[in-house]
Amino acid sequence: MYGNINATCIGPYEKPRVRLTGSGGANDIATLCDRVIFMGLHLPERFPEKCDYITTPGFLGGPGEREKAGLPGRGPWHVISHLGVMGFDEETCRMKLISCHPNVTPEIIQQFTGFEMIIPDDVGVTPEPTEEEL
Repeated sequence: MYGNINATCIGPYEKPRVRLTGSGGANDIATLCDRVIFMGLHLPERFPEKCDYITTPGFLGGPGEREKAGLPGRGPWHVISHLGVMGFDEETCRMKLISCHPNVTPEIIQQFTGFEMIIPDDVGVTPEPTEEEL
């Protein structure tokens, strides 16, 4: 919910249930870049309330945590999934819904999220690409 990414292991680090591929440089990018956009499938297990292990830091545990850890970048900016576009609340650093892709509702996105996402009343529909963009 704070934009952290786990690409290392599922379960305890010392004896994980699953060992993943690792950061591949994503930690450096997310730590040092000014704005970072993540993309991926929107599934509850990929959007958990808390990561078992933080390979790539987002806002860690919430407001002020990046600064306390000495991370220079501003943290994640957007997350784009096959269901919609999310951003992060400036005060709480929690993920919030910006727009739903066509034919997707905020309720569907919440159903596929493993934590209570911030869903504003004015959530729009993601614009479809223009002919020129296609």
